[in-house]
Amino acid sequence: MIWTDSLEIAIALDEAYPDFDPKFVNFVDLHKMVIALEDFADEPEKSGEKILEAIQMNWIEEK
Repeated sequence: MIWTDSLEIAIALDEAYPDFDPKFVNFVDLHKMVIALEDFADEPEKSGEKILEAIQMNWIEEK
């Protein structure tokens, strides 16, 4: 997965953190959670606020 795979990342986050409420995650923690995913294979510094927001929105929808 790379940063632009926001839906795929959201699904992976939901599976990795099933009891976590994505409405209350800040972008610093979300960034750490994404780069910690086993299948994530992009450069950590390539993310930005818009990307993290898209991931968070998709994760909220997955819930």
